[in-house]
Amino acid sequence: MNSLWYGSNPLAWLLLPFSLLFWGVSSLRRLMYVLHLKKVHRFPVPVIVVGNITVGGTGKTPLVVWMCEHLAQQGYKSGVVARGYGGKASHWPQQVRPDSDPVMAGDEAVLLARLTGCPVCVGPDRPAAVRELLEYTDCDIVVSDDGLQHYAMGRDMEIVVVDGDRGLGNEFLLPAGPLRELPGRLRQADLVISAGPWWDAIPVTRIDDPVVLPLLDLSEEPQPLTRASGEKVHAVAGVGNPRRFFALLEQCGLEIVPHVFPDHYQYRREDLAFDDQLPVLMTEKDAVKYARFATERHWLVRISVIPDETFINQFDELLQGLKHGQETA
Repeated sequence: MNSLWYGSNPLAWLLLPFSLLFWGVSSLRRLMYVLHLKKVHRFPVPVIVVGNITVGGTGKTPLVVWMCEHLAQQGYKSGVVARGYGGKASHWPQQVRPDSDPVMAGDEAVLLARLTGCPVCVGPDRPAAVRELLEYTDCDIVVSDDGLQHYAMGRDMEIVVVDGDRGLGNEFLLPAGPLRELPGRLRQADLVISAGPWWDAIPVTRIDDPVVLPLLDLSEEPQPLTRASGEKVHAVAGVGNPRRFFALLEQCGLEIVPHVFPDHYQYRREDLAFDDQLPVLMTEKDAVKYARFATERHWLVRISVIPDETFINQFDELLQGLKHGQETA
């Protein structure tokens, strides 16, 4: 769909009647929550939603990881909720630990548990996931990875992440374009940030010195990715925007043989058993699922992000407002 949504494919115009239908249904659905015809569930702790208005990866998860670390520095005990997309568990919601099976709970859920060190609960019913998180943990603030359009889940702050590389594409709604909601939805969010430069007025996250770790032993000391500069490697990405990962490796001086897999792909051993001796580098999201097949040639690239000061200051100001509101309540 990249050529349709992020290019100038005339087929997009033919799909506009279906986009109009999508807009009508989604707008009516949201209006029902606004008019209280559908219940919005509220919670005794603040809920921060980190979402997007486009389909596909925009860099939400790295920002959620940063946010949990930042909140811990402010004295908060964060909990995280997510969809658990791709998980095959027989019941939901699911409490997720760093050693949970990604086949059951979903790859991103396990990754969040590992990288944040926070309690994680996932399920398609977001309010139920929040309730279970609050029932079984002592978290005093909840961060939702995605869920901007899950209006049944009450929220106290909305943060929208935009892919700086792809932006909003052709700015058409599904299926003619990648948008879940119209671009004007950005003005209704508390904060907007882009993963990479997009608009000059929008704060940006920057990647903080990516490192590599061997899949066979993640306890080893991480090594800077730049140490592999000049090497030829297989680069594996089964994420929403693989081009961003490949560009990062090339910026660090690596010569890559790119391999694109569908987002949330469930790997088999033979998928990454290439018939040469080149190292295989993959995103951490892919590594969660391939770890059980790993050999000494398989490595993950760990990426962390840091928002610019403008975003951090705005976030902290909003956070103080949430804290004051909770104390008053």
